[in-house]
Amino acid sequence: MKSIAVTLLSQKPYKYLPLFFFDKFIYFSVKKYFLFLFFIPLFSFSQTNFEKAEKLFNEGKYALAKPLFEIELKDSPNHIKTIEHLGDISIHLNNLDKAISYYRMLIKLKPNEASFYYKYGGALGLKSQAGGKWVAIRLIGDMKDAFEKAISLKSNHLEARWALIEYYLQVPGLFGGSERKAQNYANQLMTLSPVDGYLARGKIDEYFERFKSAEKNYLKAIQIGGSKTTYDRLTALYKVKLIQPDKAIKVFVEYQEKIKS
Repeated sequence: MKSIAVTLLSQKPYKYLPLFFFDKFIYFSVKKYFLFLFFIPLFSFSQTNFEKAEKLFNEGKYALAKPLFEIELKDSPNHIKTIEHLGDISIHLNNLDKAISYYRMLIKLKPNEASFYYKYGGALGLKSQAGGKWVAIRLIGDMKDAFEKAISLKSNHLEARWALIEYYLQVPGLFGGSERKAQNYANQLMTLSPVDGYLARGKIDEYFERFKSAEKNYLKAIQIGGSKTTYDRLTALYKVKLIQPDKAIKVFVEYQEKIKS
């Protein structure tokens, strides 16, 4: 039986080339082929691993997704989406220190991304609430700066304005709390999104127990937007603050009929 090299040599234009050329050519070709087959599963495994983690994350199975993302992070320490998912998972699992650490990493890796500053500020806010007065005093400045940075990077950032309204309502005046500043951000929301503007004004009125004014603002938000959130705010006002269960039921029923039609 003829060798592969001899068979190849019998076909032009190779018949004048030496045998060792073909032997080495075949050897290295076969070697490369098997190396290629060997590495395919490794690349496929890495990709599948991330996709599996992301699928679990999207299904709300955060504890299961977490170790898979951590494996990905070891292989790709600067992978933005992996770090963001781990930060979000840490929030869901109430590991606030870890969340703050991940979001800080994102800011360093991508300093012009508004959403990362917003998430970082939010994690600091949750930590300040959970940690007590002295922790809050230490963190609130960085929290405010993060939300303001988000707005400076994305001028129409609604969520950061909502966060700053909450900030100026909750923080004592001694440390910068201010109804005037909260109203300023509510006015900005009114320009960007009238529904958010009326909801924000209603929230501020409700905080300062101006319940009738809050009612008017929530009714305007329903008139313009008609979303579930607008109905929920007015329902909660009637039920919890004004102690008017009949009105609360009426608003609830009105929304149920609206979504059926």
